[in-house]
Amino acid sequence: MRRSMGSQLRKRSKLSQLSLPLVSSAGLLLTATPVLAHHAMAGRLPANFVEGFLSGLAHPVIGLDHLAFVVAVGLLAATEPRGIVIPIAFILTAMLGTGLHLISVPLPAVELLVSGSILLFGSLLVRQTKLSLPMVTGLAALAGLFHGYAYGESIFGAEMTPLLSYLIGFTAIQLLIALSAFWVGRRLLRQPGRESANLRSAGLVICGIGIAFFASQVVATVLPV
Repeated sequence: MRRSMGSQLRKRSKLSQLSLPLVSSAGLLLTATPVLAHHAMAGRLPANFVEGFLSGLAHPVIGLDHLAFVVAVGLLAATEPRGIVIPIAFILTAMLGTGLHLISVPLPAVELLVSGSILLFGSLLVRQTKLSLPMVTGLAALAGLFHGYAYGESIFGAEMTPLLSYLIGFTAIQLLIALSAFWVGRRLLRQPGRESANLRSAGLVICGIGIAFFASQVVATVLPV
């Protein structure tokens, strides 16, 4: 009886530990989302090379939805022997997605699919689902189109010089973030007995972010202001 009760208490403790990041991050984001901005220049288009570069560096960082996904891509890549191709595919198609926005090629439900991609990749980390490398790479590449398209909104209408420096900036910072997450993921996987728990906890936080943004997009779609 005591063993059974002890086992149940341990399970509840683990469940509460896993649930806390999900609930806290979702609650935080639901209150903070209106404050978050995707414009490093306070809504103003960058006017020169330096402003474009700084705006490109800032966008994937101050846009928490984009940051969460890039981290998720890096962590998920760490679980694959040749997983480095996953963030590379994402970054390349993100540039393509930005280009599509700049030439006014429409993509449907961009923000909804951006938030959905965060939830999907966070879920893959939580569930420890083993998909084939080509499938994960394809999903990351598809998500890159929509994330890149969203990036394009903050640079649309800029001159060529700040536009090119913006692309350089956001590509460089995404590569740095993804490679850092990849390195951290590999380190976490080397901790004996904690491999799955470490990545699952990170996945829960990413899921919380995805849920918050996805819910806000659904509400905005159903109840437009």
